[in-house]
Amino acid sequence: MADATHDVVIIGSGPGGYVAAIRAAQLGLSPVVVEKDTRLGGTCLLRGCIPTKALLHTADLLQHSREGARFGVVCTDVRLDLKAAHAHKDKVVTKNSKGVEFLFRKNKVAWVPGTGRLLGGGRVEVKGADGATQTLAAKHIVLATGSRCGDLPHIKADGDRVINSDHALALAEVPSRLLVLGAGAVGMEFASMFARFGSQVTIVELLDRAMPLEDPAVSAEIEKAFRKQGITVHTGTAVEKVEVRDGGAVAHAKNKKGEELTFEADRLLLGVGRAAVIDGIGLENTKAKVERGRVVVDEFCRTAEPGLYAIGDLIDTPWLAHVASMEGVMAVEHLAGTNPPPINYDQVPSCTYCTPEVASIGLTEPQARERGADVKIGSFPFSALGKAAVMGESIGFVKIVAGGRYDEILGMHIVGPHATELIAEGAAALRGELTVEELIRTIHAHPTLHEAIHEAAEAVHGAAIHI
Repeated sequence: MADATHDVVIIGSGPGGYVAAIRAAQLGLSPVVVEKDTRLGGTCLLRGCIPTKALLHTADLLQHSREGARFGVVCTDVRLDLKAAHAHKDKVVTKNSKGVEFLFRKNKVAWVPGTGRLLGGGRVEVKGADGATQTLAAKHIVLATGSRCGDLPHIKADGDRVINSDHALALAEVPSRLLVLGAGAVGMEFASMFARFGSQVTIVELLDRAMPLEDPAVSAEIEKAFRKQGITVHTGTAVEKVEVRDGGAVAHAKNKKGEELTFEADRLLLGVGRAAVIDGIGLENTKAKVERGRVVVDEFCRTAEPGLYAIGDLIDTPWLAHVASMEGVMAVEHLAGTNPPPINYDQVPSCTYCTPEVASIGLTEPQARERGADVKIGSFPFSALGKAAVMGESIGFVKIVAGGRYDEILGMHIVGPHATELIAEGAAALRGELTVEELIRTIHAHPTLHEAIHEAAEAVHGAAIHI
Protein backbone atom coordinates (compact mmCIF):
# COMPACT_ATOMS: atom_id res chain seq x y z
CA MET A 1 0.00 0.00 0.00
CA ALA A 2 1.22 3.50 -0.83
CA ASP A 3 2.08 5.83 2.02
CA ALA A 4 -0.89 7.86 3.28
CA THR A 5 0.58 11.25 2.43
CA HIS A 6 -2.75 13.07 2.42
CA ASP A 7 -5.42 13.49 5.06
CA VAL A 8 -8.17 13.43 2.45
CA VAL A 9 -8.48 12.62 -1.25
CA ILE A 10 -11.42 14.26 -3.00
CA ILE A 11 -12.54 12.85 -6.36
CA GLY A 12 -14.14 15.62 -8.38
CA SER A 13 -13.69 19.40 -8.42
CA GLY A 14 -17.26 20.59 -8.80
CA PRO A 15 -18.98 22.85 -6.26
CA GLY A 16 -18.98 19.96 -3.82
CA GLY A 17 -15.42 18.79 -4.33
CA TYR A 18 -13.51 22.05 -4.60
CA VAL A 19 -15.38 23.63 -1.67
CA ALA A 20 -14.69 20.53 0.43
CA ALA A 21 -11.00 20.74 -0.46
CA ILE A 22 -10.68 24.39 0.50
CA ARG A 23 -12.54 23.85 3.77
CA ALA A 24 -10.28 20.87 4.54
CA ALA A 25 -7.22 23.07 4.01
CA GLN A 26 -8.68 25.77 6.28
CA LEU A 27 -9.00 23.10 8.97
CA GLY A 28 -5.31 22.26 8.70
CA LEU A 29 -5.71 19.07 6.67
CA SER A 30 -3.71 18.16 3.56
CA PRO A 31 -6.27 17.63 0.76
CA VAL A 32 -5.65 16.45 -2.79
CA VAL A 33 -8.26 16.72 -5.54
CA VAL A 34 -8.50 14.31 -8.46
CA GLU A 35 -10.18 15.81 -11.56
CA LYS A 36 -10.69 14.19 -14.97
CA ASP A 37 -11.42 17.45 -16.81
CA THR A 38 -8.60 19.70 -17.94
CA ARG A 39 -10.16 22.56 -15.95
CA LEU A 40 -11.47 22.82 -12.40
CA GLY A 41 -15.09 23.56 -11.49
CA GLY A 42 -17.02 20.48 -12.52
CA THR A 43 -20.30 20.32 -14.42
CA CYS A 44 -21.83 23.33 -12.68
CA LEU A 45 -19.10 25.72 -13.71
CA LEU A 46 -18.00 24.23 -17.04
CA ARG A 47 -21.27 23.08 -18.67
CA GLY A 48 -24.13 23.64 -16.25
CA CYS A 49 -25.18 26.46 -13.94
CA ILE A 50 -22.71 29.15 -14.97
CA PRO A 51 -22.74 28.90 -18.79
CA THR A 52 -26.51 28.45 -18.79
CA LYS A 53 -27.02 31.58 -16.70
CA ALA A 54 -24.64 33.49 -18.98
CA LEU A 55 -26.82 32.71 -22.00
CA LEU A 56 -29.97 33.43 -20.00
CA HIS A 57 -28.51 36.85 -19.20
CA THR A 58 -28.06 37.41 -22.92
CA ALA A 59 -31.73 36.49 -23.40
CA ASP A 60 -32.70 38.96 -20.66
CA LEU A 61 -30.75 41.78 -22.30
CA LEU A 62 -32.27 40.93 -25.67
CA GLN A 63 -35.77 41.08 -24.24
CA HIS A 64 -35.15 44.34 -22.36
CA SER A 65 -33.67 45.95 -25.48
CA ARG A 66 -36.71 44.98 -27.54
CA GLU A 67 -39.01 46.47 -24.92
CA GLY A 68 -36.92 49.58 -24.29
CA ALA A 69 -39.23 51.99 -26.13
CA ARG A 70 -41.91 51.81 -23.45
CA PHE A 71 -39.33 53.04 -20.93
CA GLY A 72 -38.13 55.83 -23.22
CA VAL A 73 -35.08 54.00 -24.52
CA VAL A 74 -35.35 53.38 -28.26
CA CYS A 75 -33.12 50.60 -29.56
CA THR A 76 -32.90 49.90 -33.28
CA ASP A 77 -31.64 46.84 -35.10
CA VAL A 78 -31.90 44.72 -31.95
CA ARG A 79 -30.72 41.23 -32.80
CA LEU A 80 -28.98 38.23 -31.31
CA ASP A 81 -25.31 37.65 -32.05
CA LEU A 82 -25.08 34.05 -30.87
CA LYS A 83 -21.35 33.82 -31.58
CA ALA A 84 -20.71 36.81 -29.29
CA ALA A 85 -23.05 35.35 -26.67
CA HIS A 86 -21.01 32.14 -26.67
CA ALA A 87 -17.80 34.18 -26.39
CA HIS A 88 -19.16 35.95 -23.30
CA LYS A 89 -20.26 32.62 -21.82
CA ASP A 90 -16.85 31.05 -22.44
CA LYS A 91 -15.06 34.06 -20.95
CA VAL A 92 -17.13 33.81 -17.78
CA VAL A 93 -16.49 30.06 -17.49
CA THR A 94 -12.73 30.50 -17.98
CA LYS A 95 -12.55 33.32 -15.43
CA ASN A 96 -14.40 31.28 -12.80
CA SER A 97 -12.38 28.13 -13.45
CA LYS A 98 -9.12 30.03 -13.10
CA GLY A 99 -10.58 31.50 -9.91
CA VAL A 100 -10.85 27.99 -8.48
CA GLU A 101 -7.23 27.33 -9.50
CA PHE A 102 -6.21 30.49 -7.63
CA LEU A 103 -8.09 29.37 -4.52
CA PHE A 104 -6.30 26.01 -4.69
CA ARG A 105 -2.92 27.72 -4.81
CA LYS A 106 -3.86 30.14 -2.04
CA ASN A 107 -5.01 27.32 0.25
CA LYS A 108 -2.26 24.87 -0.82
CA VAL A 109 -4.71 22.34 -2.22
CA ALA A 110 -3.01 19.76 -4.43
CA TRP A 111 -4.61 18.90 -7.79
CA VAL A 112 -3.95 15.65 -9.66
CA PRO A 113 -5.31 15.51 -13.24
CA GLY A 114 -6.89 12.20 -14.17
CA THR A 115 -9.77 9.83 -13.53
CA GLY A 116 -10.02 8.51 -9.99
CA ARG A 117 -11.05 4.98 -9.07
CA LEU A 118 -11.41 3.49 -5.60
CA LEU A 119 -9.18 0.50 -4.88
CA GLY A 120 -10.37 -0.06 -1.33
CA GLY A 121 -8.38 0.31 1.86
CA GLY A 122 -8.17 4.09 1.54
CA ARG A 123 -6.46 3.99 -1.84
CA VAL A 124 -7.35 5.77 -5.08
CA GLU A 125 -5.93 4.91 -8.49
CA VAL A 126 -5.59 7.91 -10.80
CA LYS A 127 -5.34 7.31 -14.55
CA GLY A 128 -3.98 10.25 -16.51
CA ALA A 129 -4.84 11.29 -20.05
CA ASP A 130 -1.69 9.50 -21.26
CA GLY A 131 -2.81 6.22 -19.66
CA ALA A 132 -0.22 6.35 -16.89
CA THR A 133 -1.49 5.52 -13.40
CA GLN A 134 -0.54 6.46 -9.88
CA THR A 135 -1.95 5.51 -6.50
CA LEU A 136 -2.93 7.95 -3.79
CA ALA A 137 -3.69 6.97 -0.24
CA ALA A 138 -5.40 8.90 2.51
CA LYS A 139 -7.13 8.56 5.84
CA HIS A 140 -10.36 9.77 4.27
CA ILE A 141 -11.85 9.92 0.76
CA VAL A 142 -14.70 12.15 -0.42
CA LEU A 143 -16.56 11.13 -3.58
CA ALA A 144 -17.79 14.17 -5.50
CA THR A 145 -18.03 12.82 -9.04
CA GLY A 146 -21.37 14.53 -9.75
CA SER A 147 -23.81 13.64 -12.51
CA ARG A 148 -24.21 13.60 -16.28
CA CYS A 149 -27.13 14.41 -18.57
CA GLY A 150 -29.74 11.66 -18.49
CA ASP A 151 -31.53 9.93 -21.35
CA LEU A 152 -34.87 8.16 -21.44
CA PRO A 153 -34.85 4.40 -22.01
CA HIS A 154 -36.50 4.87 -25.41
CA ILE A 155 -35.09 8.30 -26.30
CA LYS A 156 -31.36 8.98 -26.33
CA ALA A 157 -29.46 12.11 -27.28
CA ASP A 158 -27.49 11.88 -30.50
CA GLY A 159 -25.95 15.35 -30.22
CA ASP A 160 -27.55 16.43 -33.49
CA ARG A 161 -31.36 16.41 -33.69
CA VAL A 162 -31.93 14.97 -30.21
CA ILE A 163 -29.82 16.97 -27.78
CA ASN A 164 -29.26 17.43 -24.07
CA SER A 165 -28.30 20.53 -22.10
CA ASP A 166 -24.58 20.03 -22.83
CA HIS A 167 -25.27 20.13 -26.55
CA ALA A 168 -27.71 23.05 -26.22
CA LEU A 169 -25.00 25.22 -24.67
CA ALA A 170 -22.88 24.82 -27.80
CA LEU A 171 -25.45 25.23 -30.60
CA ALA A 172 -24.06 27.36 -33.41
CA GLU A 173 -27.52 28.46 -34.54
CA VAL A 174 -30.92 28.97 -33.01
CA PRO A 175 -33.38 26.23 -34.05
CA SER A 176 -36.54 27.53 -35.70
CA ARG A 177 -38.61 24.96 -33.78
CA LEU A 178 -37.50 23.52 -30.46
CA LEU A 179 -39.30 20.73 -28.65
CA VAL A 180 -38.39 20.46 -24.95
CA LEU A 181 -39.08 17.23 -23.07
CA GLY A 182 -39.43 17.94 -19.36
CA ALA A 183 -40.78 21.00 -17.55
CA GLY A 184 -38.38 20.93 -14.62
CA ALA A 185 -35.70 23.54 -14.02
CA VAL A 186 -33.51 22.54 -16.99
CA GLY A 187 -36.34 22.33 -19.49
CA MET A 188 -37.93 25.59 -18.37
CA GLU A 189 -34.66 27.53 -18.45
CA PHE A 190 -33.73 26.43 -21.97
CA ALA A 191 -37.31 26.93 -23.18
CA SER A 192 -37.27 30.48 -21.82
CA MET A 193 -33.84 31.15 -23.34
CA PHE A 194 -34.52 29.89 -26.85
CA ALA A 195 -38.00 31.40 -27.05
CA ARG A 196 -36.41 34.83 -26.59
CA PHE A 197 -33.62 33.91 -29.00
CA GLY A 198 -36.33 33.37 -31.62
CA SER A 199 -37.29 29.68 -31.48
CA GLN A 200 -40.87 28.48 -31.63
CA VAL A 201 -40.83 26.45 -28.40
CA THR A 202 -43.06 23.60 -27.29
CA ILE A 203 -42.72 21.93 -23.87
CA VAL A 204 -43.99 18.43 -23.15
CA GLU A 205 -44.21 17.28 -19.51
CA LEU A 206 -45.22 13.81 -18.35
CA LEU A 207 -46.69 14.98 -15.03
CA ASP A 208 -49.85 17.05 -14.64
CA ARG A 209 -48.14 20.43 -14.22
CA ALA A 210 -45.02 22.32 -15.14
CA MET A 211 -42.34 22.54 -12.45
CA PRO A 212 -44.01 19.70 -10.51
CA LEU A 213 -41.68 20.04 -7.50
CA GLU A 214 -42.87 23.59 -6.85
CA ASP A 215 -46.01 24.74 -5.07
CA PRO A 216 -49.08 24.15 -7.31
CA ALA A 217 -49.83 27.89 -7.35
CA VAL A 218 -46.36 28.54 -8.75
CA SER A 219 -46.85 25.90 -11.45
CA ALA A 220 -50.11 27.50 -12.55
CA GLU A 221 -48.55 30.98 -12.68
CA ILE A 222 -45.46 29.93 -14.64
CA GLU A 223 -47.54 27.99 -17.17
CA LYS A 224 -49.73 31.05 -17.71
CA ALA A 225 -46.65 33.28 -18.07
CA PHE A 226 -45.01 30.93 -20.60
CA ARG A 227 -48.15 30.68 -22.71
CA LYS A 228 -48.40 34.48 -22.72
CA GLN A 229 -44.88 34.52 -24.18
CA GLY A 230 -45.96 32.21 -26.98
CA ILE A 231 -44.49 29.02 -25.52
CA THR A 232 -46.78 26.01 -25.91
CA VAL A 233 -47.00 23.82 -22.81
CA HIS A 234 -48.43 20.28 -22.84
CA THR A 235 -48.69 18.65 -19.40
CA GLY A 236 -49.89 15.14 -18.61
CA THR A 237 -48.37 14.04 -21.91
CA ALA A 238 -46.01 11.12 -22.55
CA VAL A 239 -43.68 10.99 -25.54
CA GLU A 240 -43.70 7.37 -26.66
CA LYS A 241 -41.46 7.49 -29.72
CA VAL A 242 -39.08 9.87 -31.48
CA GLU A 243 -38.07 9.65 -35.12
CA VAL A 244 -35.20 11.58 -36.67
CA ARG A 245 -36.08 12.41 -40.24
CA ASP A 246 -36.11 15.21 -42.82
CA GLY A 247 -33.47 17.17 -40.93
CA GLY A 248 -35.48 17.24 -37.73
CA ALA A 249 -37.17 15.23 -35.01
CA VAL A 250 -40.75 13.97 -34.85
CA ALA A 251 -42.15 13.00 -31.45
CA HIS A 252 -45.23 10.81 -31.09
CA ALA A 253 -47.05 11.32 -27.79
CA LYS A 254 -50.26 10.59 -25.93
CA ASN A 255 -51.91 12.83 -23.36
CA LYS A 256 -53.88 11.85 -20.25
CA LYS A 257 -57.11 11.97 -22.26
CA GLY A 258 -55.75 9.25 -24.51
CA GLU A 259 -55.36 11.60 -27.46
CA GLU A 260 -52.44 10.93 -29.79
CA LEU A 261 -50.28 13.97 -30.56
CA THR A 262 -47.42 14.55 -32.98
CA PHE A 263 -44.77 17.22 -32.51
CA GLU A 264 -42.32 18.21 -35.24
CA ALA A 265 -39.20 20.21 -34.46
CA ASP A 266 -35.76 21.01 -35.81
CA ARG A 267 -34.27 19.85 -32.52
CA LEU A 268 -35.56 17.98 -29.51
CA LEU A 269 -34.03 18.87 -26.14
CA LEU A 270 -34.03 16.24 -23.41
CA GLY A 271 -34.55 18.03 -20.11
CA VAL A 272 -35.52 14.89 -18.22
CA GLY A 273 -33.00 14.82 -15.41
CA ARG A 274 -29.50 13.61 -14.74
CA ALA A 275 -27.72 10.38 -13.79
CA ALA A 276 -25.14 10.05 -11.01
CA VAL A 277 -21.59 9.26 -12.13
CA ILE A 278 -21.07 6.05 -10.17
CA ASP A 279 -20.01 3.58 -12.87
CA GLY A 280 -16.30 2.95 -13.05
CA ILE A 281 -15.36 4.71 -9.82
CA GLY A 282 -14.58 1.48 -7.94
CA LEU A 283 -17.46 1.31 -5.48
CA GLU A 284 -17.42 -2.48 -5.90
CA ASN A 285 -14.05 -2.48 -4.12
CA THR A 286 -15.60 -0.97 -0.99
CA LYS A 287 -18.43 -1.66 1.45
CA ALA A 288 -20.39 1.33 0.15
CA LYS A 289 -23.95 0.53 -0.92
CA VAL A 290 -25.89 1.82 -3.91
CA GLU A 291 -29.69 1.96 -4.03
CA ARG A 292 -31.72 3.21 -7.01
CA GLY A 293 -28.67 4.78 -8.57
CA ARG A 294 -27.61 6.68 -5.42
CA VAL A 295 -24.80 6.04 -2.94
CA VAL A 296 -26.26 5.36 0.51
CA VAL A 297 -24.95 7.67 3.23
CA ASP A 298 -25.82 8.71 6.78
CA GLU A 299 -26.67 12.25 7.96
CA PHE A 300 -22.99 13.22 7.73
CA CYS A 301 -22.55 11.80 4.19
CA ARG A 302 -20.60 8.75 5.43
CA THR A 303 -20.88 5.55 3.41
CA ALA A 304 -20.64 2.04 4.86
CA GLU A 305 -16.95 2.02 3.94
CA PRO A 306 -14.83 3.38 6.81
CA GLY A 307 -13.38 6.77 5.92
CA LEU A 308 -15.37 7.10 2.67
CA TYR A 309 -17.85 9.95 2.20
CA ALA A 310 -20.12 10.79 -0.77
CA ILE A 311 -21.68 14.16 -1.51
CA GLY A 312 -23.67 16.09 -4.10
CA ASP A 313 -25.35 14.39 -7.04
CA LEU A 314 -24.15 10.97 -5.92
CA ILE A 315 -26.59 10.81 -3.01
CA ASP A 316 -30.33 11.07 -2.46
CA THR A 317 -30.49 14.75 -1.53
CA PRO A 318 -31.47 17.75 -3.71
CA TRP A 319 -29.18 17.86 -6.74
CA LEU A 320 -28.18 21.50 -6.43
CA ALA A 321 -24.73 23.09 -6.45
CA HIS A 322 -25.24 24.87 -3.15
CA VAL A 323 -26.34 21.63 -1.52
CA ALA A 324 -23.20 19.87 -2.75
CA SER A 325 -21.08 22.70 -1.34
CA MET A 326 -22.71 22.49 2.08
CA GLU A 327 -22.38 18.70 2.09
CA GLY A 328 -18.69 19.05 1.19
CA VAL A 329 -18.14 21.43 4.09
CA MET A 330 -20.07 19.19 6.49
CA ALA A 331 -18.24 16.04 5.37
CA VAL A 332 -14.73 17.45 5.87
CA GLU A 333 -15.69 19.12 9.14
CA HIS A 334 -17.01 15.76 10.32
CA LEU A 335 -13.92 13.80 9.29
CA ALA A 336 -11.81 16.52 10.94
CA GLY A 337 -13.69 15.96 14.20
CA THR A 338 -15.32 19.42 14.53
CA ASN A 339 -18.78 17.93 15.17
CA PRO A 340 -20.84 19.87 12.59
CA PRO A 341 -24.67 19.75 12.68
CA PRO A 342 -26.45 17.73 9.98
CA ILE A 343 -28.00 19.67 7.10
CA ASN A 344 -31.71 20.51 7.34
CA TYR A 345 -32.93 19.63 3.86
CA ASP A 346 -36.24 21.39 4.50
CA GLN A 347 -34.26 24.64 4.29
CA VAL A 348 -32.72 24.31 0.83
CA PRO A 349 -33.51 27.14 -1.60
CA SER A 350 -34.40 26.11 -5.13
CA CYS A 351 -33.96 28.55 -8.02
CA THR A 352 -34.98 28.44 -11.68
CA TYR A 353 -33.70 31.26 -13.89
CA CYS A 354 -36.39 31.32 -16.57
CA THR A 355 -38.48 34.44 -17.16
CA PRO A 356 -40.26 35.02 -14.87
CA GLU A 357 -37.89 33.54 -12.31
CA VAL A 358 -39.02 30.91 -9.81
CA ALA A 359 -37.58 30.35 -6.35
CA SER A 360 -38.72 28.53 -3.23
CA ILE A 361 -37.62 27.26 0.15
CA GLY A 362 -39.27 25.08 2.74
CA LEU A 363 -42.59 23.28 2.46
CA THR A 364 -45.19 23.73 -0.25
CA GLU A 365 -48.78 24.10 0.88
CA PRO A 366 -49.64 20.43 0.09
CA GLN A 367 -46.47 19.21 1.86
CA ALA A 368 -47.31 21.22 4.97
CA ARG A 369 -50.83 19.80 5.05
CA GLU A 370 -49.52 16.25 4.51
CA ARG A 371 -47.35 16.68 7.60
CA GLY A 372 -50.43 17.57 9.62
CA ALA A 373 -49.68 21.26 10.07
CA ASP A 374 -52.46 23.74 10.78
CA VAL A 375 -51.65 25.77 7.69
CA LYS A 376 -52.13 29.47 7.04
CA ILE A 377 -51.38 31.04 3.67
CA GLY A 378 -50.54 34.56 2.59
CA SER A 379 -49.93 35.76 -0.98
CA PHE A 380 -49.15 39.11 -2.53
CA PRO A 381 -48.90 39.86 -6.27
CA PHE A 382 -46.08 41.89 -7.81
CA SER A 383 -48.74 43.72 -9.86
CA ALA A 384 -49.66 45.68 -6.70
CA LEU A 385 -46.06 46.76 -6.06
CA GLY A 386 -44.64 50.14 -7.05
CA LYS A 387 -41.11 48.89 -7.79
CA ALA A 388 -42.46 46.13 -10.05
CA ALA A 389 -44.48 48.75 -11.96
CA VAL A 390 -41.34 50.87 -12.37
CA MET A 391 -39.53 47.84 -13.82
CA GLY A 392 -42.46 46.82 -15.99
CA GLU A 393 -42.42 43.35 -14.46
CA SER A 394 -45.73 42.72 -12.74
CA ILE A 395 -46.20 38.98 -13.32
CA GLY A 396 -46.05 36.68 -10.31
CA PHE A 397 -46.38 36.72 -6.55
CA VAL A 398 -44.88 35.82 -3.19
CA LYS A 399 -46.60 33.06 -1.23
CA ILE A 400 -45.84 32.26 2.40
CA VAL A 401 -46.85 28.99 4.03
CA ALA A 402 -47.08 29.25 7.82
CA GLY A 403 -48.15 27.17 10.80
CA GLY A 404 -51.45 28.26 12.33
CA ARG A 405 -50.62 27.22 15.89
CA TYR A 406 -47.18 28.74 16.42
CA ASP A 407 -47.13 31.24 13.51
CA GLU A 408 -43.85 29.70 12.26
CA ILE A 409 -42.81 30.22 8.63
CA LEU A 410 -42.81 26.82 6.91
CA GLY A 411 -42.15 27.82 3.32
CA MET A 412 -41.77 30.71 0.90
CA HIS A 413 -42.53 30.51 -2.82
CA ILE A 414 -41.83 33.23 -5.37
CA VAL A 415 -42.49 33.57 -9.07
CA GLY A 416 -41.59 36.92 -10.57
CA PRO A 417 -38.78 39.46 -11.03
CA HIS A 418 -35.51 38.61 -9.27
CA ALA A 419 -37.14 35.73 -7.40
CA THR A 420 -33.78 33.93 -7.19
CA GLU A 421 -32.34 36.85 -5.22
CA LEU A 422 -35.42 37.53 -3.09
CA ILE A 423 -35.52 33.95 -1.79
CA ALA A 424 -32.49 34.67 0.40
CA GLU A 425 -34.82 36.44 2.82
CA GLY A 426 -36.88 33.27 3.07
CA ALA A 427 -33.72 31.25 3.71
CA ALA A 428 -32.73 33.58 6.57
CA ALA A 429 -36.27 33.51 7.97
CA LEU A 430 -36.42 29.70 8.05
CA ARG A 431 -32.90 29.31 9.42
CA GLY A 432 -33.62 31.88 12.11
CA GLU A 433 -36.97 30.23 12.92
CA LEU A 434 -38.81 33.52 12.44
CA THR A 435 -42.54 33.75 12.97
CA VAL A 436 -44.82 35.54 10.55
CA GLU A 437 -45.33 38.26 13.17
CA GLU A 438 -41.57 38.84 13.37
CA LEU A 439 -41.37 39.15 9.59
CA ILE A 440 -44.28 41.61 9.63
CA ARG A 441 -42.45 43.72 12.24
CA THR A 442 -39.29 43.75 10.10
CA ILE A 443 -39.15 47.07 8.26
CA HIS A 444 -38.69 46.61 4.50
CA ALA A 445 -37.34 49.48 2.41
CA HIS A 446 -39.56 51.25 -0.12
CA PRO A 447 -39.69 51.00 -3.06
CA THR A 448 -38.27 47.48 -3.37
CA LEU A 449 -39.36 44.08 -4.59
CA HIS A 450 -38.79 42.81 -1.06
CA GLU A 451 -41.98 44.61 -0.02
CA ALA A 452 -43.90 41.76 -1.66
CA ILE A 453 -42.47 39.43 1.01
CA HIS A 454 -43.55 41.83 3.76
CA GLU A 455 -47.05 42.13 2.34
CA ALA A 456 -47.34 38.35 1.88
CA ALA A 457 -46.51 37.98 5.58
CA GLU A 458 -49.18 40.54 6.41
CA ALA A 459 -51.60 38.59 4.21
CA VAL A 460 -51.07 35.48 6.38
CA HIS A 461 -52.69 37.50 9.18
CA GLY A 462 -55.28 39.02 6.86
CA ALA A 463 -53.64 42.42 7.10
CA ALA A 464 -52.00 43.15 3.73
CA ILE A 465 -52.11 46.90 3.15
CA HIS A 466 -51.74 47.44 -0.59
CA ILE A 467 -54.31 45.05 -1.99
